[in-house]
Amino acid sequence: MKIYIQVRLFATLSRYMPENPDHFPIESGASVHDLLRHLGVPIESATLIFINGQRADVASILKEGERVGIFPPVGGG
Repeated sequence: MKIYIQVRLFATLSRYMPENPDHFPIESGASVHDLLRHLGVPIESATLIFINGQRADVASILKEGERVGIFPPVGGG
Protein backbone atom coordinates (compact mmCIF):
# COMPACT_ATOMS: atom_id res chain seq x y z
CA MET A 1 0.00 0.00 0.00
CA LYS A 2 1.28 3.47 -0.87
CA ILE A 3 1.41 6.40 1.52
CA TYR A 4 2.30 9.99 0.69
CA ILE A 5 4.87 12.16 2.44
CA GLN A 6 6.53 15.54 1.93
CA VAL A 7 10.25 15.42 1.15
CA ARG A 8 12.81 18.22 1.36
CA LEU A 9 16.47 17.69 0.52
CA PHE A 10 18.79 20.58 1.31
CA ALA A 11 22.10 22.00 0.05
CA THR A 12 24.10 19.46 -1.98
CA LEU A 13 21.30 16.89 -1.64
CA SER A 14 18.80 19.07 -3.51
CA ARG A 15 19.81 17.43 -6.81
CA TYR A 16 18.02 14.26 -5.58
CA MET A 17 14.72 16.10 -4.96
CA PRO A 18 11.80 14.15 -6.45
CA GLU A 19 9.54 15.69 -9.08
CA ASN A 20 6.59 16.07 -6.70
CA PRO A 21 8.12 16.54 -3.22
CA ASP A 22 4.86 17.66 -1.57
CA HIS A 23 3.01 14.45 -2.43
CA PHE A 24 5.71 11.78 -2.73
CA PRO A 25 4.53 8.13 -2.78
CA ILE A 26 6.36 5.49 -0.79
CA GLU A 27 5.44 2.01 0.43
CA SER A 28 3.68 1.77 3.79
CA GLY A 29 6.19 0.70 6.44
CA ALA A 30 9.16 2.21 4.61
CA SER A 31 12.00 3.71 6.62
CA VAL A 32 14.04 6.83 5.96
CA HIS A 33 16.77 4.45 4.74
CA ASP A 34 14.32 3.03 2.17
CA LEU A 35 13.42 6.57 1.09
CA LEU A 36 17.07 7.53 0.63
CA ARG A 37 17.76 4.40 -1.38
CA HIS A 38 14.69 5.05 -3.56
CA LEU A 39 15.83 8.62 -4.26
CA GLY A 40 19.43 7.56 -4.95
CA VAL A 41 20.84 9.58 -2.04
CA PRO A 42 24.04 8.07 -0.60
CA ILE A 43 23.21 7.04 2.99
CA GLU A 44 26.41 8.59 4.37
CA SER A 45 25.36 11.94 2.85
CA ALA A 46 22.25 12.18 5.04
CA THR A 47 23.65 13.36 8.36
CA LEU A 48 20.72 15.40 9.70
CA ILE A 49 17.23 13.95 9.37
CA PHE A 50 14.04 15.58 10.61
CA ILE A 51 10.52 14.19 10.58
CA ASN A 52 7.83 16.76 11.36
CA GLY A 53 10.53 19.02 12.83
CA GLN A 54 11.91 16.36 15.20
CA ARG A 55 15.34 14.73 14.91
CA ALA A 56 15.15 11.24 13.44
CA ASP A 57 17.48 8.62 11.98
CA VAL A 58 17.60 6.33 8.97
CA ALA A 59 15.75 3.57 10.84
CA SER A 60 12.68 5.77 11.47
CA ILE A 61 9.50 4.41 9.86
CA LEU A 62 7.57 6.91 7.78
CA LYS A 63 3.85 7.52 8.17
CA GLU A 64 1.22 9.12 5.95
CA GLY A 65 1.51 12.89 5.64
CA GLU A 66 4.83 13.28 7.44
CA ARG A 67 7.30 16.01 6.48
CA VAL A 68 10.83 14.72 6.00
CA GLY A 69 13.83 17.06 5.82
CA ILE A 70 17.31 15.73 5.06
CA PHE A 71 20.57 17.67 5.28
CA PRO A 72 24.11 16.75 4.20
CA PRO A 73 27.15 17.12 6.48
CA VAL A 74 27.56 20.77 7.48
CA GLY A 75 30.95 22.33 6.97
CA GLY A 76 32.19 25.37 8.76
CA GLY A 77 35.17 27.57 8.84
